[in-house]
Amino acid sequence: MENQSSSTCSSPPSSLPFLLVTANVGSVFEDPSRLLHIWIQEFLAHVAARRPAFIALHLQEVGGKTYEKSMEYVQEFIKNLCESRELADYNRIRVYLDEDYNSAEHFTALGNLYFAIRTIDHLQIWNFLTHEWDTVAGKNIHTGNIESVASKEKAKFPQQFFPECKWSRKGFLRTRWSLNGTVFDLVNIHLFHDASNLAACEEYPSVYCKSRRRALIHTLERFHKDAINQSVPYFVFGDFNFRCDTEGVIKKLTEDLTMHRIASAKSDSTKVQYRDSDGANVL
Repeated sequence: MENQSSSTCSSPPSSLPFLLVTANVGSVFEDPSRLLHIWIQEFLAHVAARRPAFIALHLQEVGGKTYEKSMEYVQEFIKNLCESRELADYNRIRVYLDEDYNSAEHFTALGNLYFAIRTIDHLQIWNFLTHEWDTVAGKNIHTGNIESVASKEKAKFPQQFFPECKWSRKGFLRTRWSLNGTVFDLVNIHLFHDASNLAACEEYPSVYCKSRRRALIHTLERFHKDAINQSVPYFVFGDFNFRCDTEGVIKKLTEDLTMHRIASAKSDSTKVQYRDSDGANVL
C-alpha cells in the first residue's frame, strides 16, 4: 500500500471527532485478490478503534493503471465498505468515483468517500450548480462519468502544467460540507510524480517539483478567487508526491565517487553509474 496517511481531529466534549484519510491505492488494485481484503480490514479496524463521527476517505489511482481490468474490484471495494459492520452506524454516505477512463480530457481516477454517523444532527452538502445547500440523507454512490454530479467540483490539471508527460490523470476533487453549522471544504488532490530520476537530480527544485508547485498554487488560487461559491476554510489531503532534494542526496552519497554515463544499446536512455577508486559500481 503506497502513500497512505490519516489524522483524527477531536477536542472538547461539544466537538465531533473527524477521521481524514488519504491513500494512493494504485498498488492495491494491481494485486486486488491479495491486497484488497487486507486494506479494507486495516481501514475498518482504524474506524472501529477511533469511532469518529465523520469520515472522509480520499483515494488516488482508484482501479490501478489498468482501470478497465479492475472495475469489478472497485465495485466490490465500495460494497464491502458500505455494508461493513464497522460502518453500520454511518447512515449517511456519499461516494464519488471518477471511473470514466475513456475520457482523456476528464479522467482523474480520484475517489472521495464520506461517512456520517447517525448522531450528527445537521448535515448538508453544497450544490455547485445551484449554489445552495442540500440536506444529506441516505446513501448516494456516484460512479462512472460523474461530470454532471452537482455536489462536487472536479478538475483535471491543464496538460501544460506537466509538459514532460504525454498524458496525465492528475487533478482535484472537492466537496463542501455544513456540519452542525460549521462550513468547510474537503479537497482530494493528486500532484505529478517524478517521471525520471535522472531529470529530478539535475537541479533543485527539479522540473517536477516546479510542476507540482504550479498545480497546487493553481488549485488554491482557484478556490480563493471563486466569487460564485465563495471561499471557506478547507482541508487539502491527497497524494502530493513530495520528494526530497534528489540532487542534494545524490551529491552527498557520491562525493567520493566517480560518475560514468553509459548509453543504452537498445534505447535512447542513459544510465549513470558511480564508481569507487577500485572501479566497482557503488550506485
